[in-house]
Amino acid sequence: MKLRVLGCSGGVGGELRTTSLLIDDDILIDAGSGVGELSLEEMYQIRHVFLTHSHLDHFSFLPLLVDSIFPNIREPLMVHGQPETLEALQKHVFNWTIWPDFAKLPTEENPVMKYKTLTVGEIATLGERTLEMIRVNHIVPGVGYRVECPTGVFAFSGDTTTNDNFWDVLNGYDRLDLLLVEAAFANADEDLSKRAGHYTPNLLAADLVKLKHQPEIFITHNKPGHEAIIMSECYKAIIGRKVNPTDSGKTFTL
Repeated sequence: MKLRVLGCSGGVGGELRTTSLLIDDDILIDAGSGVGELSLEEMYQIRHVFLTHSHLDHFSFLPLLVDSIFPNIREPLMVHGQPETLEALQKHVFNWTIWPDFAKLPTEENPVMKYKTLTVGEIATLGERTLEMIRVNHIVPGVGYRVECPTGVFAFSGDTTTNDNFWDVLNGYDRLDLLLVEAAFANADEDLSKRAGHYTPNLLAADLVKLKHQPEIFITHNKPGHEAIIMSECYKAIIGRKVNPTDSGKTFTL
């Protein structure tokens, strides 16, 4: 299984792109502005989008993706998410006012996009790959994902702050090779971070103590302009684990 980070920033500016991860050639986790790194030919191969939550930076390029590949879609693009997330998209985005309702185009009987509801704890199986939806702690209903194939396992936290469930679920399995986890704010902004539903390096370090595995850890979702201080604080706070910054374009093979 191949994993390509299309975008991992908490904002935009210059080369920064918001959250989107490409699994092999056909699955996206989130569809932020990182989707714009794909060529049209690569976009044509996307068959599934798994959303973590309903915030704009995690789905902003989904409407543009569907529109761009519309003429070449032969099977519907499947958009997976919690009921609350999909309802938000239907009500506020694909509503004919902000964007066309591609779940009804070209016809309701033969749309180019379909919604598929997932519930927390549910596992989607796509070939030899499984994606498990894991509840996290954000200011809107949010999830992370545990993704497994026969040769490796990675987990992605999505947007979250202090919680037990994400770590408990990961500890229920014997393997975790790679962890992508957010640290959006520097320690000085801990109050704001808690109110916004995000980690600081200190909050993340306290939660990582709960994890029994020793995966390689990559930090995502830094606020633009604060990357250096956030990573410096992560190195100081997270003891006994290997942590790394995450850059758009980074690839992994599991």
